[in-house]
Amino acid sequence: MQHISIQIINEEHATLTAMLQSLLMMIKRGPLNEPELFFDVLRSMLFYIDEVPEKQHHPKETKFFFPLVAKRSDACAEAIQRLKKEHRQGETAVRELQHLLLAWEILGDSRRAAFEAAAKQYFDFYKAHMHLEESLIIPQALRVLTAQDWTTIDAAFALNADPLSPTKPRDPIYDRLFSKITFRAPAPIGLGHS
Repeated sequence: MQHISIQIINEEHATLTAMLQSLLMMIKRGPLNEPELFFDVLRSMLFYIDEVPEKQHHPKETKFFFPLVAKRSDACAEAIQRLKKEHRQGETAVRELQHLLLAWEILGDSRRAAFEAAAKQYFDFYKAHMHLEESLIIPQALRVLTAQDWTTIDAAFALNADPLSPTKPRDPIYDRLFSKITFRAPAPIGLGHS
């Protein structure tokens, strides 16, 4: 049986992975002759990460999903503690990236390498984080959680409003953000001109 919460977690992981890959592609491409557009798109991408995964996705996992899995499975206790700690670190890490991006934009190329290194580290961090959830926590949850557990978790995740979700209607509040990322990012990252 496919639970709506697992579908949403997988979709949001896929969207975050795509966003992080796009961020790295944008960095590799560089500002070229459009620094204002370049930095605006990168700021929008980092805002998305701060706004959706950090403020919607992770709190739901920490508050609803992880405690029920931990309650029913001792095998996941250590991994869940690690994941909860990483959730606490995630918001700080994305804010640091936003600061490093601003430093690059304002102070110039002498700050580019620091941002690039931090962005790559952030990508690796989240790749490992999501892998642990997908390879250990979700399979264990599917084995041990009760129907009542799933009702609680599914109800919480159903309220998520990811503006880049391929299956949910977009909340109009995120239209500007969606447009900046999708229509202003150059091809092949977005639909903007390359």
